[in-house]
Amino acid sequence: MYSKTLIEHFKNPKHVGEMKNPDGVGEEGNMRCGDIMKIFIKVKKDVIVDISFLTYGCMAAIAASDMMCEMAKGKKLDDAMKISYKEIVNHLGEMPKIKYHCSVLGTQALKNAIKNYRKNENK
Repeated sequence: MYSKTLIEHFKNPKHVGEMKNPDGVGEEGNMRCGDIMKIFIKVKKDVIVDISFLTYGCMAAIAASDMMCEMAKGKKLDDAMKISYKEIVNHLGEMPKIKYHCSVLGTQALKNAIKNYRKNENK
């Protein structure tokens, strides 16, 4: 069973698409289930001012990616790094427990994008 919120984020994701000239890019995937997420961020004064994603995966993976972007936009980088998969699941509502890993992949892709930004910023 999937919540109305999850279905809405799957059908009408607000943050989907490849970003031109991102400040950071992060990718994470699980080849066993086939889900792959790529996160793009724009950062100004240590704040995520824009964020988008490309996700190859199931309904839960796409919805979790979109929700994660919604939660991260406007946050300071350190605060965005603390977003947990449990928070994403709670915001999305009901989904099968076997699909929770989709939220884990999203948080890891976000962390990878922030690490990529910080690495590039220090060059």
